Amino acid sequence: MGKRGKKIRKFGKGSRQCIRCGSYGPIIRLYGLYYCRHCFREVAEDLGFRKYM
Repeated sequence: MGKRGKKIRKFGKGSRQCIRCGSYGPIIRLYGLYYCRHCFREVAEDLGFRKYM
């Protein structure tokens, strides 16, 4: 990259990050959430999701 700075990704895993923690791993994009799976498990109930058994 050199003096130009960080390359901006247009597609793939590196193009999206979690809006809560900033990680680039497994992002849940359904309904426009953009949470990683770890953060989603912590805030899902506050967002109105329920766990069915």
